Amino acid sequence: MKTYKTILVVFFSIFLAVGCSRKKDRFVSRNYHAVTAEFNALFNGYNALEEGRQTLNDAYFDNYWEVLPIERMQIFEDVVLPGQSKNENFTRAEEKAVKAIQKHSMNIEGKEKNPQMDEAYLLLGKARYFDQRFVPALEAFNYILYKYPASDKINQAKVWREKANIRLDNNELAIKNLKRLLRQEELEGQDLADATSILAQAYLNVKVVDTAITLLETASAATKSNDERGRYRFIQGQLYNQLGYKDSANLAFDKVIELNRKTPRIYMISAYLEKVKNFDFENGNKLELTELLAELEENRENRPFLDRIYYQTAEYHLQNGSDSLAVAYYNKSLRTNSEDNILVAKNYETLGDMNFDASIYAKAGKYYDSTMVSLVENSKPYRVIKRKRENLDDVIRYEAVAKVDDSILRLVNMPEAERLVYFEAVVEDLKTKAEEEKKAQEAAERNSGLVTVNNQMGQRIGPPGGNQQATAFYFYNPTTVSYGKNEFVKIWGDRKLEDNWRWSSKAITSGGNAGASTTDVVASADEDERFDPQFYISKIPSEEKVIDSISRERNYAYYQLGLIYKEKFSEYELAKSKFQDLLKSNPEERLVLPSKYNLYRIYEALGENGEAAIAKQKIISEYPDSRYALILTNPELVSGTDENSPRSLYESLYEQHLNQEYAEVVSKSEEYINRFDGEPIVPKFELLKATAMGRLQGYEAYQAAINHVATTYANTPEGKEAQDIETNILPKLANKEFVVYDSISGNYKVVFKFKSADFETVTSFKKTLDEVLENIRYYNLKSSMDVYNADTKLVLVHGLKTEQVAKTFDQLLTKEDRKKIKIPYFVVSSANYQIIQIHKNLDTYLNIDNN
Repeated sequence: MKTYKTILVVFFSIFLAVGCSRKKDRFVSRNYHAVTAEFNALFNGYNALEEGRQTLNDAYFDNYWEVLPIERMQIFEDVVLPGQSKNENFTRAEEKAVKAIQKHSMNIEGKEKNPQMDEAYLLLGKARYFDQRFVPALEAFNYILYKYPASDKINQAKVWREKANIRLDNNELAIKNLKRLLRQEELEGQDLADATSILAQAYLNVKVVDTAITLLETASAATKSNDERGRYRFIQGQLYNQLGYKDSANLAFDKVIELNRKTPRIYMISAYLEKVKNFDFENGNKLELTELLAELEENRENRPFLDRIYYQTAEYHLQNGSDSLAVAYYNKSLRTNSEDNILVAKNYETLGDMNFDASIYAKAGKYYDSTMVSLVENSKPYRVIKRKRENLDDVIRYEAVAKVDDSILRLVNMPEAERLVYFEAVVEDLKTKAEEEKKAQEAAERNSGLVTVNNQMGQRIGPPGGNQQATAFYFYNPTTVSYGKNEFVKIWGDRKLEDNWRWSSKAITSGGNAGASTTDVVASADEDERFDPQFYISKIPSEEKVIDSISRERNYAYYQLGLIYKEKFSEYELAKSKFQDLLKSNPEERLVLPSKYNLYRIYEALGENGEAAIAKQKIISEYPDSRYALILTNPELVSGTDENSPRSLYESLYEQHLNQEYAEVVSKSEEYINRFDGEPIVPKFELLKATAMGRLQGYEAYQAAINHVATTYANTPEGKEAQDIETNILPKLANKEFVVYDSISGNYKVVFKFKSADFETVTSFKKTLDEVLENIRYYNLKSSMDVYNADTKLVLVHGLKTEQVAKTFDQLLTKEDRKKIKIPYFVVSSANYQIIQIHKNLDTYLNIDNN
């Protein structure tokens, strides 16, 4: 019996070895390789493919602010090198497909005998497709169409090929091929759904929306997957909204809602919210809509979607005129810690816009800052918000200055008795805060002792869900954290997280510099002084010079605020208030006339013609020789082509700067800065003046002038340019050490020195030098004239490549030409000439034995 079994096993093994050859077309071979490929390599490969797809779906985040794509698949822009993969599951699926082909393909006489090979190539193409290697995927799908025309997978292969074409932006080709497929084949079920849905995507890519809607209707009816049906119906609704057909969109969203739990809940919630967006505020039932929003909010199943529900509720209340409710729901949406950055940005932006419209600019600026954090840097939305935020810089700055100075001047003008009452209240508030801090500190110490005992007992503390450690980490104890925050604010004030945060100029509060001043005073007081009202009263300025300085600063802030409200935001009432307050506060003379002129323009804009006529008459009668009176009596001079307009004067002065008339530029810039004080053109004159001073007086003068522009006009384009120069350019120019060059390489100049007063002599010499240079052979030499300082001009010869040739420049000249050029010269390298001009240390250079 045992011998019989042995013989049977040996015989069966020989039969399999001989009969399962991939080179022979036999029944046993075909079925053996088909079954082995299907239930081994392909089975494992499809499992890996599904795991990879699930990973993609889990990682994919749909952007419901735009029309959803038909297929949920995140496209990465990272370049993948050959042999690498974005997902190991797809690599494994591809390997299994390749293994099935290599070990079980029966290609005999040019024909494939294994019926599972088309499935293997389909798996290969899908794995490459989801791994975002679309060209190799296309090759796999095309191979099926070429090699297996009779395959039952042929239609699937055609659909997947066009999906790859669409990913490669071959939309027109995909449309052509899919239309032919639908025309030639009677597709049914999932094949029809796949073909029509991907064709819809191609039409969406080429902006043919109406055809895409029709195809999605077919796909929705044909698909066997409720997940796909819900998605297709929702996209239909989005497309109807895009076309402006709100009724049709709502019908599509209703079909999504009817699916209920058969499809992912996100589609149902999104459909509800899209219907809320489409609500007709004139004819719709507001009570019914309010109840729907409340029901969505209270349903426990909707907790993952509360961020969007709160946001849409806020939008409804905002449109309904309930601003306070809208603000409450925007803040509720923010407190959900949503992962949707676009939603977070919209919440912050809307709150910022609401504060902006209410003229609460400082608060609006903070909301815009938060908005930019949630946006992609340098994207178009980011740039729009950034521009909006930058427009608020000036108003926030000057409002803070005005608030601080007004507070100080109010205290200055307050009677002694009222001061005492005021600071007694301040001291009582400080005492209350000190008691709270003391209690917090005691609680922290008790908790610290409890932690020590717990540690000794072998207990461990740590962050929730984290690794437990036998240490009382500071930030795990909310009491100690709160105490630490209070101590920091008490000592340093409210400061941004940035470099050099310890500097006193960095202290900020919601009230601007006012908070910084108060914080510094409190921090500088000892324990007795801190609770003594007389200490704070003694800090009130009493010197007339200091009070005048504060008053001037406040007046200038008022003037700038009036201009900003008028010019940037068209807030004429606010601007009028600032200018009127300024004129009541006895401002310096330079601000009076511009303020009156701007008030005249504001009266005109507000339609207050009587006030405008009075203001106009006062300007003409009180300041008849002023530019403003000239403009009011001759309106045509308002044109920018007027040669006396600030713009024309600046352009003329810039031309003088290009002609190296630096002394004249500095002088006239100072004149124009005083004449147009407070106007937007002033920072331009300041920056031009700084540049001219640098060319005329050197590095230190330039550094001081640039610093003045950077600090005084910090929020203007010119101020920001000055800040960039101060940060990035000046450090590179600071070195005044001369460079030692190799004597046989480099770039050298021959320099002739003249006094600036001898203008005709310099001009005549340069003309003669140009004539002489034309006679020099083998060298292409040019001359130029530079201003060194107010007393000295330099004439230079350029184009000499070696120091030796430069030092023997006179030997290049003919005898006749040498007689014309008798003035002594010196040689300097280009690098050292730059140092000489920057630091004005020509005498130092000439004292070195260079020539």
